[in-house]
Amino acid sequence: MPVPSGRQVLLRYGSHRATVVEVGGGLRTYDVAGVPVLDGYTDAQICPAGRGQVLIPWPNRVPDGRYSFEGDDYQLPINEVERNTSIHGLVRWARWDVDNPASHLASATHELPPQPGWPFELACRVDYELSEAGLTVTTSARNLADVPCPFGVGHHPYVTADTGTLDSQTLRIPARTVLAMDGQGRVTGRSEVVETEFAPLRETALDTPFTDLVRDGDGLCRVRLTGSNGTVEVWMDEAWPYLQVFTGDTLGAQERRRGLAVEPMTCPPAALASGEGVIVLQPGESFTGRWGIFPPGG
Repeated sequence: MPVPSGRQVLLRYGSHRATVVEVGGGLRTYDVAGVPVLDGYTDAQICPAGRGQVLIPWPNRVPDGRYSFEGDDYQLPINEVERNTSIHGLVRWARWDVDNPASHLASATHELPPQPGWPFELACRVDYELSEAGLTVTTSARNLADVPCPFGVGHHPYVTADTGTLDSQTLRIPARTVLAMDGQGRVTGRSEVVETEFAPLRETALDTPFTDLVRDGDGLCRVRLTGSNGTVEVWMDEAWPYLQVFTGDTLGAQERRRGLAVEPMTCPPAALASGEGVIVLQPGESFTGRWGIFPPGG
C-alpha cells in the first residue's frame, strides 16, 4: 500500500537500522539495537517539521522569497505563508531515485530542473552508509547548466539521547559565534558564543544558527547530546561552516521538544538574499560534503 514518503529502503549493519525514503531522499529513522538515535516519523505520516529532510538549493529561509544573482532579480514561491518566506529549498517533496546497492548502503539521486524563481539545473545525490562508525551521509551536487548556479544545502535530522523530551538531556555546541535573526530569518547580528554547554536543556529554547565552528584535529565539528541512553554525536566536515540548532519549542504537541534538530548548513539563514556563504557552482562544477551521526556506544 502506498505511503506518504514513498518507497522505503531499510539499511542494516549489525544492530544498526536506518530508513531512507523516496520522497525528498531523506532519512526517516535510525536506531541501534532498537533504541532510537533519530527522532523520526512513521511511514503513515507526511514528514513533519522537516524531519530528516534534504534542503537543496538553500537551507533555512529566503525572506519574501526574493533574491538577486548576477544582476537579475528572482521571486520564489512562498511556502511558509505565516512568515512570508520560501523555506528549505525545492527538493523536500520531490520523488528521488533510491538505489540500495548493499544492505548497509543507499544512494538517493534527483535532477532539479529549472523552474519559476530558480532557472538553474542541478544533479543532486545523497549517499547514506551504516558502519561501525554509525551513519555517514555524503551529499553532492553538480551544475548541469551552462550558466553559474547559486547553491546552498543543509540537512534536518532530529536526534535524541533519551526516550523522553529534551528537558533532562545536555547539549554541547562547539562554536565561537552565534547569529541573531529577525522573524523572517534574516541575520541581524553576530556575537560571541557565551555558553557552549547547556545542562540540562530544561530551561533552554533554541532556534539558533552558529558559525566559526570549533573543529577537532581531524577537521570535524562534533555536536554532542547526552541523555539516559548515552551521548549522540552529530559531526560535520569543513564543507559545513554553519549550524542551526532547534529544540522544537514552536512545534505541535506531538513533536515539541521530542528531538533536537542539529542542522549542518553550507550557508547562514537568508543566504540567497544576502549573498553570504552562497556557493556559486560554475557549469559542470560539483560540491561534496560529509556529515554523520555517531550513536551511543558506537
